[in-house]
Amino acid sequence: MSALAPDSPLIRFLPYQRAWIADQSRFKIGMMTRRGGKTFASMGEVAADCTAAEAEGRKTRWTILSRSEGAAKEALEDALKPMVRAYYEVLRGLARSPEPVFEEGEFRVPAHREEVTAGGQTIVIEVPEATYKTQEVRFPGGSRAIALSASPDAARGFGGNLLLDEFAFHRDSRRIWASAFPVVARGGHKLRVISTPNGKGNKFYELMTAEGDTWSRHVTDIYQAVEQGLDVNVAELRAALADEDVWAQEFELKWLDAASAWLDYDLISGCEHPAAGMPGLYQGGPCFSGEDIAARNDLFVLPVFEQVGDVLWLREMVVRRRISFAEQDAIRAEMFRKYRIVRHRMDQTGMGEKPVEDAQRRHGTDRVEGVLFTGPNRLDLATHLKEAMQDRKMRLPAGDVVLRADLHAIQSNVGPTGVRRLVADGDTDGHADRFWAIALAVSGAASAYQPYAYQPVPRHGGEDFDREFRLTAGFAAQKGLF
Repeated sequence: MSALAPDSPLIRFLPYQRAWIADQSRFKIGMMTRRGGKTFASMGEVAADCTAAEAEGRKTRWTILSRSEGAAKEALEDALKPMVRAYYEVLRGLARSPEPVFEEGEFRVPAHREEVTAGGQTIVIEVPEATYKTQEVRFPGGSRAIALSASPDAARGFGGNLLLDEFAFHRDSRRIWASAFPVVARGGHKLRVISTPNGKGNKFYELMTAEGDTWSRHVTDIYQAVEQGLDVNVAELRAALADEDVWAQEFELKWLDAASAWLDYDLISGCEHPAAGMPGLYQGGPCFSGEDIAARNDLFVLPVFEQVGDVLWLREMVVRRRISFAEQDAIRAEMFRKYRIVRHRMDQTGMGEKPVEDAQRRHGTDRVEGVLFTGPNRLDLATHLKEAMQDRKMRLPAGDVVLRADLHAIQSNVGPTGVRRLVADGDTDGHADRFWAIALAVSGAASAYQPYAYQPVPRHGGEDFDREFRLTAGFAAQKGLF
């Protein structure tokens, strides 16, 4: 029995949806317009594969990871369950079985067996029983489909075929990918990835734009979908949306990297240099450093920039996870020993009070400064960093993918009151700790460093000098100072 391209009055797929279902490549990725029915088509493949497995006496298993618990439930309730029920409508018609019933709070299709004689041969038609639960559709032969909210643990814990729904919007998409892919690869299972674009800082962008033919790629924008029968008034929808950036990304499938990112990839790559990040190239000049203090799973980050002319060169950046405050103090002291740090700015928010106080006691209040991460201060720090990068007055290591992603992670949002907020996109290692540590260092260099100067005074500097010296000496002798 083949159910890969269903053709029933109960199920209507558009041409691009049928092409998606019919493509049985092991690795398949689709970028489709919003409201274009990509989840609906994907659930069609899941339903078809499960019912075909039941009819053929084998087992199959699907795990659907959606961006949230609500999206996972919606995929099951609005797409997969109706799809499976539609398949059973067709099978019940073949087997002349009665209507489905509710038993013990669950929807059940009664199992039936009927023998039909045709052309001198007896054909046995069986309609198995399916059970529908909140997050699962289970078949009596052992096949099943489960929908979950996406997380690295969920991706690691379930086997079988995998569907990543709206993958560009998953939090921690790279860690989810690192957990999910080995599970799929071990058993030769199918992997399906669908989404609309969400900038360039996620795994979906990398998969869609990677070279090679390992992945079977499907792309359908709003105009192609309408040409193939999607019932949408494009002009009305665009006018009602009233946001050209959103329209371009969500419906025309354009990669709008700079739509909300505080630092876009072009800006970051423009500041990269192969000689940056090498401690051995330190020239002995004045340095500026920042420090994002670690707590539990957050990162301790301490970058050191040397000022060469009017350009800040990253010489070294220490990144550690789950280290004690004593270890943080030791690393800080080592950086002060290795480099001529003239200004060191630290995150003083919350638990940062004591580390700042300790650092000032050890290295001096003239060099160590605490910064409270209030909304205005965060915006000020980020602005100093952005302006330095726009002016190409800083150099970062070339090809550091993790650093690049962390710098790109900060998103700029304007709330209903018109106040701009900076938030991490959640797809980074920590909370964009590298971004804030670097911003602290760069802001410390915003005010020009004034080097100490010494100019010797002659022993006999003329009549005015002699008079000043005699007055000073007389005052000192009177007080018994010498």
